[in-house]
Formats: sequence, structure tokens, C-alpha cells
Amino acid sequence: MSVDKLTQVLEAERNSQEMSEQLPFHYVEISRLLFDHAHDDIPDAYMVRSLIEDIRDVRFHKVETDLEAFNGRTIAVKIKNLSAMEVNIVRPFIGRALQAFYKHDSPELIPDPERVPDRRPQVVQNAPRRQLRR
Repeated sequence: MSVDKLTQVLEAERNSQEMSEQLPFHYVEISRLLFDHAHDDIPDAYMVRSLIEDIRDVRFHKVETDLEAFNGRTIAVKIKNLSAMEVNIVRPFIGRALQAFYKHDSPELIPDPERVPDRRPQVVQNAPRRQLRR
């Protein structure tokens, strides 16, 4: 997490149309943990935090740009090299958007959740429960 390395990553993100592969999948979570628990060990912590936020903002802009391409004919979405946080933010929106497209395009193709049985039946275990160790 050096300033030089993060500056290079930021420039690569700004200059490319695609997401960079240089960052770990959990880069936001890792940086958050390091700032919370090892803040004193990070040289130029303010600059490092600022660069990570800038990288995150550039990547969000790319995701937004990719999602603007949605239309009624979209049947799947593939965005490469998303981080865990980006996946968790985008996933609910994509699911709802695709479902809305399908509903407006052909409502008979969307299964009615009230008529479709739960696909995973719950298994009832009658075995006695054991005590947890402390």
C-alpha cells in the first residue's frame, strides 16, 4: 500500500476502459482493516486513504458506465475484475433490472413466486442437539 503503487493503479484505472487486475478481490476490506488496526504503521496514511477512495470512485464510474448499456434485450451481464464490495453493490440492482426487463417484455416467462414451490426443501433433523463447548 505504498503511495507510488497506488498512484500507478489509479492511473491505470483512469487510462483503461476495463477494470484493472492489479487489485485484490477484497482491496476495500483489506484497506479498511489496515486503517482501523494498523493506522500508525502506514506511512502517508492520509494520502493512501485518499488514493484508495479515488480508485474506488473511478471503478464505480466504470461500473455505472457499463450498466448504462442495459436495454430490453439484455439477458446476461458480465463485468470483469470487480471487487467484492462492487459485486455486492451491483448484484441487487442487476437482478431487479433484468427481472423488470423480462416482466415488461414477456410476463409469462417470469415465474410467479407464489405459485412456484421453494426449490430447496428444508430438511428436518430429529436428532438431539448437543451442547456447544465454551
